[in-house]
This record gives sequence, C-alpha cells and structure tokens, in this order.
Amino acid sequence: MSSKSASQKYRRWYAALLRLYPASYRVRFGEGMEQTFNDILRERAGEEKGLFVFMLWMCVETSVGIIKENITNVFMRTTTKRLSIWAVAVSFILSIPLVLTLLGSGTAGEGWHWTLPDFVLIGGALFSIALAYELIARRTKITVYRAAFSLGLAGAFLLFWVNGAVGIIGNEGQPANVLYGAVFVVGLVGSLASRFQPKGMARTLFVAAIVQMLVPVAALIIWPSSAISWSPSVLGVFILSAFFAAFFLVSAMLFQRADALASK
Repeated sequence: MSSKSASQKYRRWYAALLRLYPASYRVRFGEGMEQTFNDILRERAGEEKGLFVFMLWMCVETSVGIIKENITNVFMRTTTKRLSIWAVAVSFILSIPLVLTLLGSGTAGEGWHWTLPDFVLIGGALFSIALAYELIARRTKITVYRAAFSLGLAGAFLLFWVNGAVGIIGNEGQPANVLYGAVFVVGLVGSLASRFQPKGMARTLFVAAIVQMLVPVAALIIWPSSAISWSPSVLGVFILSAFFAAFFLVSAMLFQRADALASK
C-alpha cells in the first residue's frame, strides 16, 4: 500500500475515532486535533517513517482520552442524586445474598455462601451496567432505545451471573462454559463498531442471539455428553441458552423500532 493511500485511510479512521468524543469536546478541540494529526501524518509520510505504528499509537492514546472525557462528561452532567440512586439500588440487590449468606451455614458448599470477591465482582458488574446506561442510553430521548439497551444489558448480566455462578453446561467448572464468552465479545465489538447507533445495535444483538444458540452446538461437538456433564440435560442447556437469546432477540427488535423512530 502506498504512503498516500495509507495516509488517506488513516485520516478517515482518525476522524471517525474523534466522533466518539462528547459533542462539546469535539466542538472545542476536534478540528485542532484532526489538523495536528494530519500535519504529523504528512510529515512522517514525507520522511518515509512508519505510518502504521504512529497510527496505532494515536488510536491507543486517543481512545484513552475518549474514555476519560466521556466518563468526566457523564459525571459532570449526572447529578449526585442519580448516582446515589444507582448506589442504593446496587446495595439493595447485594443485600439479598448477604442476608442469605449470614443466615446460612457460612461454609462453602453448604447453603448460600458468598465470599468478599463475589460481592466485589457482582457489585462492580452491576454498577458498570448502571454507568453504561448513563453513558449511552440516557443520551437519547427515544424511550424504545433505552428499553432496548436496558434489556440487552440485563441479558448480558444474567448470562454473566448464571454462567459464572453455577454454569450453564454442567457446572461453573466445565470448560465448555468459556465458549459463552463469544457472546460478550460480539456484543462489545458490535456496539463499538456501530457507535451505539440503533441500526447497528439491532444487528449486533441479532448476531449475539445467534451466537448464544450456537455455543451449545459447538460445545456438544467438542465436548459430547459422554465426555462431560451436561446437567441438567442437553435439552435443558439448549432451553436455558434460548432463554438468554430471547433477551438479545427482543432487544434487537426494539433497536429496530428505535431506528425507525429516529429516521422519521
């Protein structure tokens, strides 16, 4: 690839990356950042220096800035009251396993038993979901989009919780359950690639639902029921997978509706 065509491609990529900054930040600094990038890129191309390494470094550096500015923007716009509500909600949810653990035997393997890492992991996951909702879903006034985003997050969290706590295929120690990580990869990559636009999110959630159902198929091929435990049964695993896939499927349909409303 010639340096000219590579430069043109990298300019487009960087311009697209800058659009992930908050709107107020882009208005103030976006044009200057893009101009600086183009000037440096032009200089490096003229000196025949490596453009790919420079582009890779700029993407990493800019991505860190995007995450920082978006989080800062949310905390600046979001009132203490809203964050307090989320904190109280997460605390209330965590109080349920806490009470059950205290009322139980307190011995691993007997009754309900959560350790400190369990509370930290689930609490962090719940608050991350709340933060993701504030960062993305609340940017739009389209109620259907918010509902779709919330449903997708709920499905992802339940999949994470159930698969991590007891496992979908057999128990949590079965290596086959690792394959469900593909669902999260699809969701994350698809969401970022579509920049959380409803049309792209609909496609992402449709694919996530398909992958959710393909996981037990792949697992059955790699680890047949004669090799590992498929408790409660092979059919039961497919039914449970379909339960989670339904979250993603309905979410995708709602995103389609949100896209139709946004296009009007």
